[in-house]
Amino acid sequence: MTLANTLAKTPSRQRLQVDKAWGLYQEADFHVLGHLAHEKRLEKHPEPEVTYVVDRNINYSNICACGCRFCAFFRPPGHPEGYVLSREELGQKIEETLSLGGTQILMQGGHHPDLPLAFYEEMLRFIKTHYPIHIHAFSPPEIVYFSRLEGVGVSTVIQRLRAAGLDSIPGGGAEILVDEVRRRVSPNKCSSVEWLDVMEEAHRQGLRTTATMMFGHEETPRQRLEHLFALRDLQDRTGGFTAFIPWAFQPGNTAIQRASAEAPVAYLRLLAVSRLVLDNFDNIQASWVTMGPKVAQLALHFGANDFGSTMIEENVVAAAGVSFRLSIEEIRRIIEAAGFEPRQRTMAYERVVRS
Repeated sequence: MTLANTLAKTPSRQRLQVDKAWGLYQEADFHVLGHLAHEKRLEKHPEPEVTYVVDRNINYSNICACGCRFCAFFRPPGHPEGYVLSREELGQKIEETLSLGGTQILMQGGHHPDLPLAFYEEMLRFIKTHYPIHIHAFSPPEIVYFSRLEGVGVSTVIQRLRAAGLDSIPGGGAEILVDEVRRRVSPNKCSSVEWLDVMEEAHRQGLRTTATMMFGHEETPRQRLEHLFALRDLQDRTGGFTAFIPWAFQPGNTAIQRASAEAPVAYLRLLAVSRLVLDNFDNIQASWVTMGPKVAQLALHFGANDFGSTMIEENVVAAAGVSFRLSIEEIRRIIEAAGFEPRQRTMAYERVVRS
């Protein structure tokens, strides 16, 4: 498929539908696909800027009754390596984040069978009482799990968490939003419809959220497109997603046997298609945490306009044996070397003035 033919078949103002998206994903020349995605990115963000956020991933617990086959981080209930962070430990992590110029924490844990919803409400109130920080927490599977444990609806769970201090919801636990895949890799986790319903309800209540995709495990390429179009349909209805973050499954120490993670070219193709399909998402985020800084730098020319988080702390991907670390200044240098101006942001993509 030549550049001229691809451009002729994909007018910038014409919405990409499933069949054409599939054709591009399967057949388009790698560099042509990157060019198309970068052009779409420049339509959204003509300014020569790439954003990033200074935050920390805090896993309040690793105890989880879900047992997803792709997860190397969790420990089952009763395991000697299981933990729940104390308030003192949590406070120390937040204080360090603030001291490094952080504006938010991303807080997630497992499906802990012994913690009531009141535990999470008290944790949120503790944070908001003591620290001026944005709380981006509790992915949809966690919220569905809280709902089941408490015997109340998802809307009530979100209302209670918001009242206690929740500011936004991360897109974790999406994996692939196709139930055939979810039944194999995460059979005890919420369904794709439940994941989408949590996000729709959060948007209805005024919470902004992110969306993710973990790909490269037991799904087909066509199912990746199903995931993207499900997100696009929801964004059409609500406009509540701030960003999309695709990342490649890391097989180390997991129960899914793969020789290696997705190659950089496969990641960049998926990223580019995501930018073209998700025309109603303002921001696409590169994943340096899973792909490394050099591939993430290339991603800035394959549709991504955001470099993601500084990841002062990250545990889940590290448990699979992948551990990239970058300082704020390293992230800024990488962005500049790619030809862009680095800009620190908040979760809502408001710019932060650096002191």
